[in-house]
Amino acid sequence: MNAKDLAKMINDKHFFDLKKMQYKYSNESVAEMLDALVAMSYNELPIRDFAGVSCVYLPAQSMISTGVVKKLLAANTSKEMFGRKAMEEEINSTLQIENIQSNRESVRRIMQGYAPANEEENRILGMKKAIEFIGDPANKITEENLHKLYMLSVGAYLEGEDGLSEGSFYRDDSVFVIGDKPYHQGLPAKLLPEYMAQLIDFANQKDDIPELAKACILHFYIAYLHLYFDGNGRTARNVQMWYLVQQGFSSTLFYAFSKYINASKNEYYDSFLAIEENYKISGLIDVTPFIRYFKENVYDKISVAGDEVAVSQIFTQAMREGRITEKERDLWNFVLSAYGDAEFSTKRLEKDFGNAAYATIRSFVLKFEELDLLEGQKVGNKVKYRVRG
Repeated sequence: MNAKDLAKMINDKHFFDLKKMQYKYSNESVAEMLDALVAMSYNELPIRDFAGVSCVYLPAQSMISTGVVKKLLAANTSKEMFGRKAMEEEINSTLQIENIQSNRESVRRIMQGYAPANEEENRILGMKKAIEFIGDPANKITEENLHKLYMLSVGAYLEGEDGLSEGSFYRDDSVFVIGDKPYHQGLPAKLLPEYMAQLIDFANQKDDIPELAKACILHFYIAYLHLYFDGNGRTARNVQMWYLVQQGFSSTLFYAFSKYINASKNEYYDSFLAIEENYKISGLIDVTPFIRYFKENVYDKISVAGDEVAVSQIFTQAMREGRITEKERDLWNFVLSAYGDAEFSTKRLEKDFGNAAYATIRSFVLKFEELDLLEGQKVGNKVKYRVRG
């Protein structure tokens, strides 16, 4: 295949749908294109498909905006390891993705420290504990810690055949992913320990794969192996964030990845299906469609979600100049963590913060509005504030 024809096919909008590519260019042309990609472009990964063949990805098709890299690497000013508002969104959205009943008010109750009132709130508390677990850099990615994470978020709430056998890290029987029809069978249970040992090694090894792309690969592969009878999606999404925290992306848990996934849920599942369908033609598990999905629907959305860097610079400069008190600093950190980009009132902040008089709260919001850190908007006879974006 000459370079001009290869370039034309690689730049085709259906490049990641090999069946459509065959229809448009012929089976022979697609086979030649795949041979060229294997020879020149695909990078082999140290993880394997079910036949023992190395999975691959295309680095040139997996480039991710430096904007999101800067945002997730930026040191947050909060004392907490996670943003409360982001955690609330993450828990609510990840449950919605899997059509698990959840109530935003119940999520908010658990976030505020109330004891669970029912089984639904027990599950929410489990998700909260799981995010706290991955937010602690001391909890390294090991098989033992993955098991702890799973039990915190999912496993402790499963009964009977859906749960894990005592002493087992993974399922001990076959499992199918069901849509309109069964479209994926998980790895045979007896192979899971071997394959997972390789995945854990891959997660911890230093290589030249960009961290944000590698996080996507880990996410995909856990769903691909299907480690459990239930809760694979929640675990895969948690592991993606866990890996980024481990790599020093300290602001990861101040963005709710699952909020963006939930908003593009069909495309999320389609990206898994595309990899399965392409495999039937290429004989390769090429993870690139999933990285592309994540780039376009999650990472790019985070990259343009407000200008936290400018706000952080204004705050840091005001601190250096001695214009912000210790109490105001604590209030600001609380606002960032508890509300993110959501609106709040002075009364709401007074109640939620719980450690300042109303006069102090009022003085804080007016001062930070003047500093261009907060913006207020009149709603009826009240004023709602939010962090300036």
